Amino acid sequence: MTQIIPVILSGGSGTRLWPMSREAYPKQFLPLLGEQSLLQATVQRLHGLEASPPLLVCNQDHRFMVAAQLQTLGVTPQALILEPLGRNTAPAVAIAALQAIMAGQDPLLLILPADHVITDVTGFQQAVHQAQTVAEAGYLVTFGIQPHAPETGYGYIQAGGALDQGGYTVSRFVEKPDRATAEQYLAAGEYYWNSGMFLFHAQRFLEELDTFRPDILTACRKAFAQARRDLDFLRLDPTAFQECPGESIDYAVMEPTQHAAVLPLNIGWNDVGSWAALWEVGERDADDNILVGDVLTQATHRSYIHAQHRLVATVGVDDLMIVETPDAVLVTHKHHSQDIKTIVEYLKHNGRSETKAHRKVHRPWGAYDSIDIEDRFQVKRITVNPGARLSLQMHHHRAEHWIVVRGTAQVTCDDHSFLLRENESTYIPLGSSHRLENPGKIPLELIEVQSGSYLGEDDIVRFEDVYGRDEPSSES
Repeated sequence: MTQIIPVILSGGSGTRLWPMSREAYPKQFLPLLGEQSLLQATVQRLHGLEASPPLLVCNQDHRFMVAAQLQTLGVTPQALILEPLGRNTAPAVAIAALQAIMAGQDPLLLILPADHVITDVTGFQQAVHQAQTVAEAGYLVTFGIQPHAPETGYGYIQAGGALDQGGYTVSRFVEKPDRATAEQYLAAGEYYWNSGMFLFHAQRFLEELDTFRPDILTACRKAFAQARRDLDFLRLDPTAFQECPGESIDYAVMEPTQHAAVLPLNIGWNDVGSWAALWEVGERDADDNILVGDVLTQATHRSYIHAQHRLVATVGVDDLMIVETPDAVLVTHKHHSQDIKTIVEYLKHNGRSETKAHRKVHRPWGAYDSIDIEDRFQVKRITVNPGARLSLQMHHHRAEHWIVVRGTAQVTCDDHSFLLRENESTYIPLGSSHRLENPGKIPLELIEVQSGSYLGEDDIVRFEDVYGRDEPSSES
């Protein structure tokens, strides 16, 4: 059989799962169901499937998070393709197809979003094998989910005639319906939820894309041809990729093609597109609640309550989604959880930082948590992973005080290099070149007190960096 290359698309922002999901740390990186993130669960789902190592497409700002989460699983991807900006799924898959056929072969591409939940992994793998037969016959296969409710948050696929290889031809794709239309689709029995998962030959997809959207393919070829390798990453040319129109696979190829097939599935699939969806797939207690963190309830039913930072207590409420983070609290009725995106849009329009990043910000070397900030000073808790180091850098507008609370720090300050152990501290004057690294085997934790006229993360001049971050950046 033809080689299968899984292509995992990790470019979503997950705004409907705000305040936990944010631009800098979207939902695919979050452990929303168990200890693994949604991305890690997607990769693990491939274990036992006769397939090559996965190929991942992600936003360049998420590159180190993707690499770190794969490393935790012991998985080495075929490639990590970095998009300089989002252009939807059709360009992402086109770039993946170009990468996949570089060896002169024409593999099957299994397209998987990184942020979906599938509870029946065995059923999923069996469906991939069945779809392989259909794809070998020249079809572009989409996986349709057997609907169990008149869901208005999904697009639908209407099945046509049955195929000898299994599945059906696609009669049409339809947009997210209103409630009455969704009920009609459910009663008809020939409509399936559009899962966003596909299987097709790489060359077949490129041929169809060239037929219906040659402008997308031309831009993608140019961005791919001018891409450069950076560590383990493949960076698309930003100028060329910016010229590429943004479009989904559905609109660009699957709707106009005459070779689309749908394979119906019932595998416990959910795209976790809202807090209500997460409540549906999670493990609930005797009161039909999902409680995460330090939560105390009385006379509370059918609710999802997630406490990250402090105690959350509820009395006499039902059907609520409550999510507490260090810098934001969300309270919404279950039936309005799809409307959270309007709050996110409002925050973005007003320049609020709560849509972009959490108070705790992840970096390739570890993370920092902004504990307190006022005019002319800021306090951070910094964690540096074993063996990791920050860039050699300097600041124009601030000085820094470092106090080690756990582990050992190797400090460089101008021409001096020295060790700091627990309960020891040092001062980094304004304008001094400096570096912090962890030579130990346990995480290094320290408190940093910044003081100065400007404390923005973009006040950084980087001289040397082991992570290849030579472009202008706000990363430490």
